[in-house]
Amino acid sequence: QVRLVESGGGLVHPGGPLRLSCAAPGFTLSSYVMNWYRQAPGKERELVANISAAGDRTNYAATVEGRFTISRDNAKNTMYLHMNSVKPDDTAVYYCNALRVLSGGVYHYWGQGTQVTVSS
Repeated sequence: QVRLVESGGGLVHPGGPLRLSCAAPGFTLSSYVMNWYRQAPGKERELVANISAAGDRTNYAATVEGRFTISRDNAKNTMYLHMNSVKPDDTAVYYCNALRVLSGGVYHYWGQGTQVTVSS
């Protein structure tokens, strides 16, 4: 059973920084594309950012580009989301996702989510 564990969520003031982490105890993430999603109350889950398995390519939603940075440390089996200049609209539960597409199927795993609340 693959288990992804997010951490780092909490209450942050508008304009402040926050760093989320995603770890996978006992599981190797280096072959997986890693994604951060978020879901705000009453809204659908949306893709925030993703990073290639090697960490050399990243993509961001327009709403966070220039403020958030996704990174990974395959040696530590951990992925990060560095959030800067946060806004109240960034309030959501943030989920990490590991994705790998093989000829035999698609493999993806989710964490349980971590709450981020942006408020003064």
